[in-house]
Amino acid sequence: MIQKTSNSLIETLRDRRQRLANLIDFPAILWSGSSSPRNYPANVFPFRANSHFLYFAGLPLPNTAIRLAAGKLELFMDDPQPESALWHGEMPTREEIAQRIGADAARPMAELELWTQGAATIAVQDAATWTQQSQILNRWVLPQKPPQEIDLELAKAMISLRLIHDEGALTELRKAAAVTVEAHKAGMAATTHAQIEAEVRAAMEQVLIANNMTTSYNSIVTVHGEILHNEQYHHSLQPGDLLLVDVGAETEMGWAADVTRTWSVSGKFSPTQRDIYDIVLAAHDACIAKIHPGVEYQDLHLLACTVITEGLVNLGILQGNSQDLVEMDAHTLFFPHGIGHLLGLDVHDMEDLGEDLAGYDEGRIRSNRFGWGYLRLNRPLRPGMLVTIEPGFYQVPAILNDGDRRAKYGNVVNWERLSQFADVRGIRIEDDVLVTQEGSEVLTAALPTKASEIENLMNS
Repeated sequence: MIQKTSNSLIETLRDRRQRLANLIDFPAILWSGSSSPRNYPANVFPFRANSHFLYFAGLPLPNTAIRLAAGKLELFMDDPQPESALWHGEMPTREEIAQRIGADAARPMAELELWTQGAATIAVQDAATWTQQSQILNRWVLPQKPPQEIDLELAKAMISLRLIHDEGALTELRKAAAVTVEAHKAGMAATTHAQIEAEVRAAMEQVLIANNMTTSYNSIVTVHGEILHNEQYHHSLQPGDLLLVDVGAETEMGWAADVTRTWSVSGKFSPTQRDIYDIVLAAHDACIAKIHPGVEYQDLHLLACTVITEGLVNLGILQGNSQDLVEMDAHTLFFPHGIGHLLGLDVHDMEDLGEDLAGYDEGRIRSNRFGWGYLRLNRPLRPGMLVTIEPGFYQVPAILNDGDRRAKYGNVVNWERLSQFADVRGIRIEDDVLVTQEGSEVLTAALPTKASEIENLMNS
């Protein structure tokens, strides 16, 4: 069944349509997408509507398109087939859906091709839909390629709108954050009696499912924190292990949270684990404290690099002047990724438009320096933006054992001292931070970050 919409949501959707009309003088057609079969036609992967469609339509409607022009929305979808009621129950009609989302007109899908003149679009990820887009618009629309010409104009307008979250979005984002916090607490509680990673994952995703949510990305629950996107869950949990847990909720309306915590399987960090953890936390806290309108996000990344480097110098792992070490990118041996990214309807918000187009301000280009090249966001912060802050420390064999890096950084790394921290494979601490007029608000602040607080929570 399709959920009902409130009057406030309808007003939010209408406001978004009008704001789009203020930015473009041509129609836009957005497709929702369709389900993809897992192995035979009737057994499909869970449907997830395209985010740009969701932003204006407000409901996850499969096999649907909307046409936006001059602040108006026209809905294109077919009524359910009579026999579908046997398998899926009574479904609302096209006219009922149109009323729920405040559409100005509703037409069958077959009529869409009559309304495509001069329209821009954004490619949807599933092949069946982008093939349909290409056929109806009589030009190639491919998700693998950056948008061009009029589609590029639409993409820039979408970025301008979705970059700053309205109250309707923030309501959903707070829901996702709150449920994510509870899921992480459940994961901490489950760890002390779990045998393998999968049991902790199950405890966390159970909380999401119980709140009628899903994951906003594939959960990372791993004792191999040095593998940044590890999606295997079969490893056993040993008392000396750290568990890196990166799990976020997605609401029914598609809005995401993205949170990482790292804790000890035993409920108590070892001295070496605590030393590294506190360095990562210092970088995390310093970046959040600096968030304010007008601050450059890349400066937050530089701050994290500096704090981590200073901490590693103080521990004797790195040798030399911390500023010089950062300038030579020595920190990338242990912190090889960017400080975070945009967050919204997508966990890496709007990256389907192109990571640089969404994340980089006009005229800025991605660095070719290792580490800096993975910075996903390079814009000045503005009120209403939601970003992640996620510094980390990792001992990645492919990086630390690389011959060229060994030669370049051999004199600034105390390898013998580093070997004393072998029980630290990976640590990451991540929160979702809203930029406000006065500074910032951490939407996930209810989840502890201090090592002692996490230990107390696990052992309570």
